[in-house]
Amino acid sequence: MADDVMAINVLLIEDDPTVGSHIQQGLEKAGHNCHVFNDGEAGMYEAMAQRHDVIILDIMLPSRDGFSVLEQLRNEKISTPVLLLSAKGQVEDKVKGLRTGANDYLTKPFAFEELLARVEGLGARQADADTTTHIHVGDLTLDLLNRKVTRGDTEIELQSKEFQLLECLLRHRGKIVTRSMLLEHVWNYHFDPQTNVIDVHISRLRQKVDKTFNVPLIETVRGTGYRIADPLP
Repeated sequence: MADDVMAINVLLIEDDPTVGSHIQQGLEKAGHNCHVFNDGEAGMYEAMAQRHDVIILDIMLPSRDGFSVLEQLRNEKISTPVLLLSAKGQVEDKVKGLRTGANDYLTKPFAFEELLARVEGLGARQADADTTTHIHVGDLTLDLLNRKVTRGDTEIELQSKEFQLLECLLRHRGKIVTRSMLLEHVWNYHFDPQTNVIDVHISRLRQKVDKTFNVPLIETVRGTGYRIADPLP
């Protein structure tokens, strides 16, 4: 794990021991802490009793399903970011989870690298929400309260979707953001993953954020997605 990435305390509620072990080992190898519960009821009480940075919550659980656990946590004013896991891929399940209070959704099977990026993104978003209203990378500043973007002394005017794209990339700075992640965070599943809407908006964003500046910030990771890396000072 990079020195500037803070360790995230993760609560994993997952009844499949193979999946649970795979996720736990991967998160701990990446430098994070992971506590595993394989029962919905027990996991829910752990979430209410202890503070965690991110909760990974499977939907199909013994004693209490993930939707019920999530609903109870939100009713108890537990605002910890929740990433739902499910073998189901239907849009209605995603919509139900998000409306119940989930912050993100990942369908099994998944690549661990994508789960890690989502967990770290949720952890960073929570930390940012707790400590600052600005995100900085190099000479670029995103003002979340006033919806303003500047590079150095230059103010950059962005459309709403461009701002959301840039915010998503910045919150995952240093990490690859996949096309599916951008579709979910910015367009809420309204477009087919093969659509060129992302390419069009990334191109417009680059014209505004990178073209007239010495150091480009937005990188294309061919076949995967995009990344913003902290430039060297």
